[in-house]
Amino acid sequence: MLAVILGAFGAHALKAKLATDMLQIFETGVRYQFYHSFALLVSGILFSSFPIKSIKLAATCFIIGIVLFSGSLYAMALLSINSVGIGPIGILTPIGGLFFIIGWILLFLGIIRKA
Repeated sequence: MLAVILGAFGAHALKAKLATDMLQIFETGVRYQFYHSFALLVSGILFSSFPIKSIKLAATCFIIGIVLFSGSLYAMALLSINSVGIGPIGILTPIGGLFFIIGWILLFLGIIRKA
């Protein structure tokens, strides 16, 4: 739901306020939030049938990744409206991406362990 709201907000309210490159950054945050909300859904379904620790950890990594990766991109884009940079907070984007990668690895390992 939040990804849909943010996507609509970006497409309508921010389109006139953000530079094209910042709008693309915002949209990247929305897109990755969408992808990983589905990963969370799959993780939850799998965990309900196969309560394996790596699947639960994968879901946790996806949540942390959404907050760090997408959240930092949202902050970067929104703060650019007033020409404010996010400075050292920008390091959160690749850290969030790393959590996404770890989440996918853990989900894959959980599936393999049950197969």
